[in-house]
Amino acid sequence: MKTFTSLLIGCSLALAGIALAQQPEESPGKKKKQGAEQTQPAQPKPKASVAKPHATAVREHAARNEPGTMNEPAATKGRKGRASQESASPAGTENTGQAAGSATPSAEQPKKGMKGRAATRASATPAATAAAAARATPGAAASAAPSVSATGQQRGQANAAAAKKPAPQQVQQIKAQHANFRAQPKPQQVPAVTYNQNYRIQGSDQWQGPQYEVFRSYRPEWHDQGWYRSRYNRVELIGGGYYYWNNGYWYPAWGYDSGAQYYAYDGPIYVGHRAEPPDRVIADVQAELQQMGYYKGEVDGLLGPMTREALTAYQADQGLATTAAIDEPTLDSLGMS
Repeated sequence: MKTFTSLLIGCSLALAGIALAQQPEESPGKKKKQGAEQTQPAQPKPKASVAKPHATAVREHAARNEPGTMNEPAATKGRKGRASQESASPAGTENTGQAAGSATPSAEQPKKGMKGRAATRASATPAATAAAAARATPGAAASAAPSVSATGQQRGQANAAAAKKPAPQQVQQIKAQHANFRAQPKPQQVPAVTYNQNYRIQGSDQWQGPQYEVFRSYRPEWHDQGWYRSRYNRVELIGGGYYYWNNGYWYPAWGYDSGAQYYAYDGPIYVGHRAEPPDRVIADVQAELQQMGYYKGEVDGLLGPMTREALTAYQADQGLATTAAIDEPTLDSLGMS
């Protein structure tokens, strides 16, 4: 019996060994890996193609600087952030460019907001832009100031000269005051000029226009009374010297009377075609220039140095040829022709 039992056990062990021998052997590394997997629970591998909502929300929040929770998608956060701003401020603000009363922002609203901000920057006024430039570069504004200031000063002077010009009523009053005016010689205050056959009016060759022809062609001449009376119908003693009348001008009658040769100015004096005496017209001009602030001397009816200086200043301000004499353009400008 024992022998049979021992034989049965031996056969069983032999069969078991044959079965084990027929199975494929596994590598030790695999066995170790299987053991590690058995000891630690398996974790799902992250897929590269799927974006994490959390990381996406963080990046969009940092890039767009819009309020919102980090656990929500970017589109939802942008809508909620703008909805909260609209509920706290009046609708249709310049910064967003949205229409007033829009309750549900659409997907195009971020673009509209950027366009609105661009339009606001573009609609800045030139004055604001210039002010910003001046603050950024103070020297630029300072360098531009002198030219503008000089131009304004020139215009102001021209306007002041025009404003000082007496009205026609004042001109008539001046003429009425000097209706019976007679000039008197004042050799101490206004020295007389002397006869010079070669004398020419200085600068007259540069005065353009027919109204200055008498000054360009003027030549002093010495003649007796008969010569003057045979050629001119008016020869009068005015202010210490004899003058003859010719086509709107009075000229010194050199040689007419050797005892009356007082002339404060050697040249033509324009008085217009009414043939008013030259001393009366000179007094009218002096009074008017005095009111305008050009002449500071006495109204004496003599075309002396101070009167010629005042005429030069007035003519320069009016853009006329500076003849320092009473000529047709000057008398027209004064309203006395």
